[in-house]
Amino acid sequence: MNRKILIDKIGLRRILKNLFLIFLGCLVMGIGYSLFLIPFHLVPGGIAGLSIIINYLLHSPVGLVIIFLNGPILLLSYRFLGKKYVLTTMLGMVLSSLLIDFFNEVIKLHRGTENPLLAAIYGGLLLGLGLGLVFRGEASTGGSDVIGMILNKYTGVSVGMGIMMTDFVIISASGFVFKNLEAPLYGYIVLFISSKVIDLVLEGWSFSKLVIITSLKSQEIADFIINKLDRSGSALKSRSLYLNREGEIIITVINRKQLAELKGFIKRVDPQAFVIVNDTYEVLGKGFKPIQTN
Repeated sequence: MNRKILIDKIGLRRILKNLFLIFLGCLVMGIGYSLFLIPFHLVPGGIAGLSIIINYLLHSPVGLVIIFLNGPILLLSYRFLGKKYVLTTMLGMVLSSLLIDFFNEVIKLHRGTENPLLAAIYGGLLLGLGLGLVFRGEASTGGSDVIGMILNKYTGVSVGMGIMMTDFVIISASGFVFKNLEAPLYGYIVLFISSKVIDLVLEGWSFSKLVIITSLKSQEIADFIINKLDRSGSALKSRSLYLNREGEIIITVINRKQLAELKGFIKRVDPQAFVIVNDTYEVLGKGFKPIQTN
């Protein structure tokens, strides 16, 4: 019984956390659209970008148009992607749309800058931050990401490529509608920045490095990692494909400041060593971030 209560509490805590992330993300997006994107008619792609174009032509509220245009897409997502995806998408889409119109139509926030380039930069930052928080809350705001998933399921096109194709068409169309070749150029800036910020929110900063080392001096290198860098790792048996020789591969995770020190030591003890360095965005366990169960 106690275990069931604990599981229920963990589940409730997760739901509340996700709802908070979704609300905060939608709030940030609403501010970003009202301060930077809508006043300069900056089209970031997707249904929201198409809504800004319609707003320019018909002066209709952007959020209301987003809800209207997402209707058919939600029906498609229900048919092709399942009920759960529709519910979370509807929550993110409706909440973000209402907040966009609240800040832009009700409060009528004044534009955050008079410079369109600054508007594209900071609009992209806030849009990416907001979307990233919504995605971390296990929700979506609809639009081109749904189209990308449907294209992936039935045509084999990757989700990222499907989204990029959809966004490219919408952003490019803004140049013809606004009769301004700079309009899509600013839109591409917004799209690029927002995409990078989404990745940053979802993956985090890269403070650690994953290092994979193949060396004849593996024991010396392992001792250095343990005793000098105060890190640990794993040693795996390996066989060189080129030399057909048995050996060991050392796998370790260190912080960025330690990378130069480790590389310098490897260069001294075995200049012929083979070293692979990768960024790691999340490391869980002793010496790093504790493993969270909720």
